[in-house]
Amino acid sequence: MNGLARLLLFGNYFYGICAVGLSIEASLQQHTPLNSVAYYLLVFAATVLYYTHAYIAEPSAGAAHSANKRAAWYFRNRQLVTFSQIFLTVSFIAFALYWINTYWQHLQHMNWLHWALLIIFPLAAALYYGSSAPASSTYNLRNKGWLKPFVIGFVWAGAVTVYPLLFGSIEDNRPYLTDYVNILLFIKNVMYISMLCIMFDIKDYAADHNKLLKTFVVRVGLRKTIFYILIPLSIIGLGTFILYVILHRFPLLRILINTIPFILLIIVAYSMHNRKSILYYLAIIDGLMLVKAICGIIGMTLIK
Repeated sequence: MNGLARLLLFGNYFYGICAVGLSIEASLQQHTPLNSVAYYLLVFAATVLYYTHAYIAEPSAGAAHSANKRAAWYFRNRQLVTFSQIFLTVSFIAFALYWINTYWQHLQHMNWLHWALLIIFPLAAALYYGSSAPASSTYNLRNKGWLKPFVIGFVWAGAVTVYPLLFGSIEDNRPYLTDYVNILLFIKNVMYISMLCIMFDIKDYAADHNKLLKTFVVRVGLRKTIFYILIPLSIIGLGTFILYVILHRFPLLRILINTIPFILLIIVAYSMHNRKSILYYLAIIDGLMLVKAICGIIGMTLIK
């Protein structure tokens, strides 16, 4: 894999692209206007900063010769990563100040529900690592192996499902309204991303086993994780989506396009019984987030 692809995947820029894509998809599926460009730039910068910090905060001793390709990449490119973090931090602050200044009058109309939704997802993300130095944290949600994927799914679903509507309502100075359709979409995204996280835990099976971190694959084994957890929960996610489209009366072609990510999720889950490289996890498993966003956007914009 060439240097640009490694930068995109190891540098977590791909996560930022996925976050923006899923945010656009959620707005279209919930029939609300798209957010401002400044909002999407904030989403991209925040996502890359959060994921990259977790890696640069880890001890770097021996990373140059580590079998972990991502750790070795961070060691070799530490100056580039540092510059990227500084640039994205400055950009995030600039975009945030611009956004607040632009919509200051609208912010004054926020109620307690708006503030609660605004706070809960960053709070869960912070508790996931428990400290600005994850390796030294004595308590964090990441160490709760069975809870770990669902925390990530909850945070991602909030960021790409709830936030586009919440911030959009502030930008347009309109009421923030939710109904059962919004809740179903949120649950669908929680389930989908949680399944990807469980697949990712398969990569860390040996390390998690040695650290006594009781992830699903450590608790029940690889085969049971695939056939008793991943595939059934993927089917539940698909069922939630089907219920969503029935309530929304989607046309058949739109339904078929939007089932592609779930079918691919089941196929990839089945393939996990064979050992995969770190790049497979980053490009294929995480890539399912982008596939989902693309299918959702196509379904909502090109099919009537």
